[in-house]
Order: sequence, then C-alpha cells, then structure tokens
Amino acid sequence: MTSEITLFVNPTAGRGRGAHAAQPAARVLREAGFSVRTVVGADADDALVRARAAVAEGTGALVAVGGDGMVSLALRAVAGTTTPLGVVAVGTGNDFARATGLPVRHPAAAGERIARALLDPAGGRTLDLGRAGDRWFATVLASGFDSRVNDRGNRMTWPTGRLRYDLAMLAELAALRPITYRMRLDDGEERELAATLIAVGNSASYGGGMRICPGAALDDGLLDVTVVGPCDRATLLRVFPRVYRGTHTGHRVVTTHRAARVSLAADGVSAWADGERVGPLPVTAEAVPGAVRLLG
Repeated sequence: MTSEITLFVNPTAGRGRGAHAAQPAARVLREAGFSVRTVVGADADDALVRARAAVAEGTGALVAVGGDGMVSLALRAVAGTTTPLGVVAVGTGNDFARATGLPVRHPAAAGERIARALLDPAGGRTLDLGRAGDRWFATVLASGFDSRVNDRGNRMTWPTGRLRYDLAMLAELAALRPITYRMRLDDGEERELAATLIAVGNSASYGGGMRICPGAALDDGLLDVTVVGPCDRATLLRVFPRVYRGTHTGHRVVTTHRAARVSLAADGVSAWADGERVGPLPVTAEAVPGAVRLLG
C-alpha cells in the first residue's frame, strides 16, 4: 500500500469546520508516517473529478473531511474499488459517522483511528452500500414528504440556513396529501400503495439523527424499507418526534420491509440519498455487499 493518502476536503462543511478539521487530521497522519495531500474542488463536480483521479493514481486512502454530503461524494470515487475510505466527520448531521461509531467533530481522534487502521494489515471494516443507478449511498434514500421538503428548501432563496428548511416543512405540511406509489421488493409483484413517504435505508438514520430505518445494518446485504402510510397533519406531527428514538415503527400508519432490491415509482416525487438529490422517481435501489472498506 502506498504511504500517500488523500484528504478530500469540503471547506464549507459545518460552517467552516471542514477546512479547519483537515489540519489536525493531516498532522496526526503525517506523524504516523504518511504523506498527505489535500484535494479541494471548486464545486462538487470538480471535487469528484479530482477525487477519482487520486484513486486512479493509486492513493493509499481517500479521507472525506466534512459531513454526509462529502462522504457521499467520496463514495462515488471509491465504491467498488480497492481504495479504502476514511472519514473525518465535521458536518452538521454526520449520520454515517454515528452509524459506524466513528469520532464526530474530533478531527485528531478521527485521524488516529484512520492511521491505526492503515498501519494494521487487517485494519478497517468492509461495509455494504446502497446503489441507485450510478449513485452510491451509505445512509438513507428518501422519497415523499421529506424529499419534497428538500426540493422546496433548495428552491427557496430566503431565508438562509436551517430556518429555510423549517419553513419548507411548514409549507409541505400545509399541502400534505397521500402519494400514490408503485413499489416492488426483490422479484415480487409490483404493488400500488398510498403513502406519505417511503425511506430505503442502508443504515438507520438521516437528517442528523432521525432513525427512520432503525433496524438497518451495514453488513447484512439488505436494505430496510420504512413506509409511512396516509396520515393527516396531526398524526404526522405525533409520529415525527418518535423518529429520533426509532420507535415510530410501532405506530399503526408505519410498516417496514427488508429486501436486497427496492423499486419505487410515483409522479412528481424525487429521491434524495445521503442528503443529496438523486433525481425524479422511478428509481431502483439495491444493496451491494462489501462495496467499501472503511478505515477506523
């Protein structure tokens, strides 16, 4: 394995924590004997091109410094390759780091975990990923009410920050209505159902700790599917707080499934995965066992 590793940095993650976090992580890795170079793209597309070039050139590891969006981008460069992934989690949600027990907002500790795994021939863990078309995801693919909140929030130019998404949620609550889905699990028959949202989880949580698919595991070769059926605003507001504890699955409007492949179709609905827009439905998501080696 080459001793050169690549830090893949989002300078805007966590209100500027990404750029600052790269420094202590790099220091720890250099002290462990690694040569460290940093990749910072002008935008997401440019960053991905640079990350893929580093992987093609044989970097010993690609280390994502940022939040779940940066991890998602890094996965598009390393998934299905022999290049391992490291994560220095300094974003807002950090759902992937929490799901895998990695340090959160502690760059030096994250760097130490990565260095130990690289120095140990048996270091690291092989994990499953989800894949929707050419997009890989580590946490949750969302569709329905939650994806519409993201769509609306991204169209809004004011206000900024978290308040924008709070207002987008209020607007979507006001317009709440059931969505007619067509869903197929593995090779079963396609069935039509009405739902408020359908989430497909490779791991348990999204949105900074919402355990929408609480039973999802990163090493079982399966995806967990949570269906929130038709409900009025009052019911959704009662169910919503329970998502943070993962107890919503006991509510009468919620059903769960498990499958290696999930196909979803609905008019006027987009899919989001790892907090990034995938595109409009229909989409087919599949579990890919052992798709990435995680350091730490």
